[in-house]
Amino acid sequence: MGRGMRAGRARKPGGGKKAQQAQLQQLQEMQKQMESMQEEIEEKEISTSAGGGVVKATVNGKKEIVSLTIDPDVVDPDDVETLQDLVIAAVNEGMRQVDELSNNAYNSLTGGLNIPGL
Repeated sequence: MGRGMRAGRARKPGGGKKAQQAQLQQLQEMQKQMESMQEEIEEKEISTSAGGGVVKATVNGKKEIVSLTIDPDVVDPDDVETLQDLVIAAVNEGMRQVDELSNNAYNSLTGGLNIPGL
């Protein structure tokens, strides 16, 4: 009787261990590619502007402001709020573009899969 129950479970050649090892190897390779891609992104710089170019900001891939240029003509002591808004707009656009660059790079690597933690 015990033998008849086993007959329905045929063993697959090579077993699941080789498949698991292959998947692990693929994940490790993907991790290396992601690390390399992250390094490349961190080295990039994105320049943006606001107010027709009177405020220019350069942000690196680490989301650090590396340069901020303000045209002296836009500096008005009676209208500091406008200058503040222009700086915020230029910096935020740089940050948005870094996020977009990162998302596009990860999507190209993962084929658009939603992988937790990324």
